[in-house]
Parts: sequence; structure tokens; C-alpha cells
Amino acid sequence: MNFNNFLIAIAKIKNIPLPGEASQFKMSPPFRSELIKVYNGAKLKAKRAGVLALFYPDNQQRTKLALILRKTYRGVHSAQIGFPGGRYEDKDKTLRQTAIRETFEEIGISMNLIEVIQRMTDIYIPPSNFYVQPFFAITKSTPVFKKQDSEVEAILEVAISELLDDRFVIQESVMSSNGNLVDVPAYMLNGHIVWGATAMMLSEIKDLTRQIL
Repeated sequence: MNFNNFLIAIAKIKNIPLPGEASQFKMSPPFRSELIKVYNGAKLKAKRAGVLALFYPDNQQRTKLALILRKTYRGVHSAQIGFPGGRYEDKDKTLRQTAIRETFEEIGISMNLIEVIQRMTDIYIPPSNFYVQPFFAITKSTPVFKKQDSEVEAILEVAISELLDDRFVIQESVMSSNGNLVDVPAYMLNGHIVWGATAMMLSEIKDLTRQIL
């Protein structure tokens, strides 16, 4: 989709109710409800994070979404696909500021070039005990990415046409945080499997975007 047409369409977003949890649950792993019960007490003291669903024009003015492949490390989100963003820090005034700052640090987009369009529905992630606040955002210029080598393995540039196409929704067997192999709903984007909380947040963004295009 041409980015100028995309910009015209997203002007309607603030007048549309968020699809919310009903949309997120379309891509929820089957074991999520049990994890929520297990972590019910812990989530009262959950850490906070902000992430960006950042749309931008590529060199041909096609609308793309930036996702990241995280480094392999000893942690629950090792080598997974996610949004740029991260943990709230005391120097941040809001989670929106967190998401913008972390996006700059992880993929090199100047904070002055990022425009937040809409706050999306937050989501609790039991294995890492985080509440994550996603934001729908744009940058109007074609980015020159610079990844944070210590945390980001690769930057994925996903065409909005792929995100909106149901043919890219799959069922995949993945290793859960407790070490079991489980079939989960997922997206296949740029050859990568996207599941869990990231897929749930993408589902709401997908449903919201479909309403305006």
C-alpha cells in the first residue's frame, strides 16, 4: 500500500474504538489462561514496558512495519520476534516516552521523527511478568536503520499487505516457557514465525487497520 494513502486512512483511527482483548485473543497461545492463573499474584507487581508498532515508507513509498529479531540470550524472549521498545525507566515520564526512547536505542530512528498515532490495548506477559503498552506510530521519512548490536539480531521490514493477509496466519509448534511443545496461532512474516504476545498485539493492530483501509 502506498504510504501517502496510508497516512490519509490512519487519520480516522482516533474515532474508532479499539478492538481490544477480543482481537488479541485470536492469536493467544492455548496455555495463556493457565499462565495467567499461575502468575495472578505476581502481576500485581508487574514491571512496565512500552513498544512501538512503527509504520514507515520504504524507498518505493510502500508502507512497512518495523519488527526486531532479538538476540539469543538466557531469557524467556530469546531469539524471538518483537516490537522495538523496552522497559520503563525512572528517567521516562510516560510509557509513550519509553517506547520512543527504546525504539531509538534499538533501531536508530530519531525520536523527533516518531509520531504516535494511537495508544493500543496493553497486555500482560506472564513468563517475564511485564505489562506491555503498545503504541501505533509512524515516521514519515524512509528510515536509515541502525540496530543495537547488543540486543537486536536483525530488523524485519514487514509489508503491511502481508500483515493484513490472512494467508500469513498459521499454526505452528513452538517450545513454551515450561519446555513443552505446543501448537499456537502465529504469523509467518518475512520468513519468521511471530507468536505469543507480539502476535496478540499485531492482531489488534491488524483489525484496527482493516477498519480504516
